[in-house]
Amino acid sequence: MEKKALYDGIVKLEQQTSSILAQLGAIKAEMADVLAKNSELEMENQHLREHLQAMENSPEHRSNGDVELSKSKQNLESLYEEGFHVCPYYYGQRRIDDEPCAFCVDIIYGEQ
Repeated sequence: MEKKALYDGIVKLEQQTSSILAQLGAIKAEMADVLAKNSELEMENQHLREHLQAMENSPEHRSNGDVELSKSKQNLESLYEEGFHVCPYYYGQRRIDDEPCAFCVDIIYGEQ
């Protein structure tokens, strides 16, 4: 009976080893997918960095010639150019005949 128990133990160990080998194969395939996706994202990230750098260096990125505005001030400038006040005195009201507003201009282009 000991020979049968020994044989059964070896068969059981072989099944467990096969199961572990299958699990390792699945993990290896998942790892390959993760590495491929990581490489793809790294290349895309690098491309986006280069694109952002090119945009920052382009002449149209500067909104007032020598003054570079922050994103929030660019948004205010855009609203102002569309004909709306951005100053706290008349915020959101339409500028009549697109008249200039010293308060708005100071908010957008004033000291940063």
